[in-house]
Amino acid sequence: MDDKKKTRYGDEELMEFKELIISKYDGAVKEYTLLQQALKNPNENDTESTSSSYMTLDDGQYTFEKENLTQQAARLKKFIDALDNALIRIENKTYGVCKVTGNLIGKKRLMAVPHTTLSMEAKLNQYK
Repeated sequence: MDDKKKTRYGDEELMEFKELIISKYDGAVKEYTLLQQALKNPNENDTESTSSSYMTLDDGQYTFEKENLTQQAARLKKFIDALDNALIRIENKTYGVCKVTGNLIGKKRLMAVPHTTLSMEAKLNQYK
């Protein structure tokens, strides 16, 4: 059956998407945990033993790295939340329905971006 004629994905397809989302979720949670640990233990290469002339450079680098890790963690948290929401939509059997057009989102798009809530048509119209 053509995706455009269906109003929702069947249970078998939803399970396929669920497995994909869970695998992405597990990987994202592991990465998020590592980032959180790195943020909690920032000074593994402590600057205590270096001369004061290098401490300023090290402090700048430390600040940059901490900001970078914080941004990465925030993006991962947003991604994890989006995956959580996708799993809820699967349980509600509303997964894969565009929140703008109400049409079924293409399977290829969902495989590439499993947490999406927009069809390509709606996504492209955002930029007009």
